Amino acid sequence: MTIDLKDNERIDDLQRNGYQIIQNRDGFCFGMDAVLLSGFALVKPGEKAVDLGTGTGIIPLLLEAKNQGLHYTGLEIQEAMAEMARRSVALNHLEEKISIVTGDIKEASRLFGAASFDVVTSNPPYMNDSHGLKNPELPKAIARHEVLCTLHDVTREAAKLLRPGGRFYMVHRPHRLVEIITALKSYGLEPKRMKMVHPYVDREANMVLIEAVRGGKSMIKVEAPVIVYKEPGVYTDEIYTIYGY
Repeated sequence: MTIDLKDNERIDDLQRNGYQIIQNRDGFCFGMDAVLLSGFALVKPGEKAVDLGTGTGIIPLLLEAKNQGLHYTGLEIQEAMAEMARRSVALNHLEEKISIVTGDIKEASRLFGAASFDVVTSNPPYMNDSHGLKNPELPKAIARHEVLCTLHDVTREAAKLLRPGGRFYMVHRPHRLVEIITALKSYGLEPKRMKMVHPYVDREANMVLIEAVRGGKSMIKVEAPVIVYKEPGVYTDEIYTIYGY
């Protein structure tokens, strides 16, 4: 299928099912956090999943490649990004399995309806106003900083979107872990699994993966950590497995 590329766009191979993705060299491109989240999340046969703040559509694409879910939706507030994600869906002939919707995370439950998904995923902006410098380029700033939505917006809408017993998967930064768990529990999302991600075996964690269940009982399993690199430029075997090499 021929897909028109715009200025500064490229097509990248996702190394899964022959899937490809369109990205803008000057825009926000997906990173290791999205790949790790797609490996941590589970969408069971017959389930419907939505990704909040989907950006390029990377998480729905990888989830569809790795799982047997019924349907995947990506919600993205930036129309230019959403349109690019739609072209990636079309590039992979996945229009029947993946929908990209333009809309605001803060309005997600109104857009889709309460208790309408079995799984919600999100790779939300990590930095609040007190952490980090905002990128002067707005699309990147929206992706990295809480410009248009906060952690509480994401967790609140995830809770509303999930059916009872539904699962929320998120990747975030460890320095906000107390705030994350407090936010989850305040909206009835009980943390059930957690996995720290370390760039090297002797470095402190720089990401955390969390699964929470709507209305779940209080008990969390802290899983073995993920180590990303054996040495500079060389991934660990686990990372290659997650990528699908």
